[in-house]
Amino acid sequence: MSAPEATSSGRMLVISGPSGCGKSTLCKRLLEDDRVEFSISATTRPMREGETDGREYHFLDADRFRERVEAGDFVEWAEVHGNLYGTLRAPLDRAVADGKIFLIEIDVQGALQLKALEVEGLYVFISPPSAEVLRARLEGRATDSQPVIERRLKKAADEMLEAHRYDATILNDNLDRAFAELQGLVGLSNGCPQGEAR
Repeated sequence: MSAPEATSSGRMLVISGPSGCGKSTLCKRLLEDDRVEFSISATTRPMREGETDGREYHFLDADRFRERVEAGDFVEWAEVHGNLYGTLRAPLDRAVADGKIFLIEIDVQGALQLKALEVEGLYVFISPPSAEVLRARLEGRATDSQPVIERRLKKAADEMLEAHRYDATILNDNLDRAFAELQGLVGLSNGCPQGEAR
């Protein structure tokens, strides 16, 4: 009964999958629709070149992050690759109240935490075509050292085992097809024939 109300009453959309699966690219394309609002997570990880505080993330030091945890400011938070990440509660509540789709790009650990807390929304897992393609994508980004890439690949294998716990899984072997499928799931497929996503 809640599905037809998806775009009229506002809801949370959670997208996750292994590093390098293409979820960030899919999210950027979704955000071209003004009915979608992006969740800017808080993190303790160092800012990368080209990033701006409040745009990619809210960058906090560990002490400040934990203070906000204690204050109840997060819907969920988790430690990932030695850094803390969290979803802020206030923007989610505001966007859903405004009838928007609140898009959260989050790792599997965080998504499953949201599900365990029974936070209502649509949970979508983005799957890479293969482990080999995933390795090539991670190495091609040239943002991580080889040990970090190996750690991400090991984590990816574990994350793939959790895909069945999501509401839907999209295989990203073709970006346009994956995006059309995602739009259809969310109810934003204006002008994108369902037949294109086979």
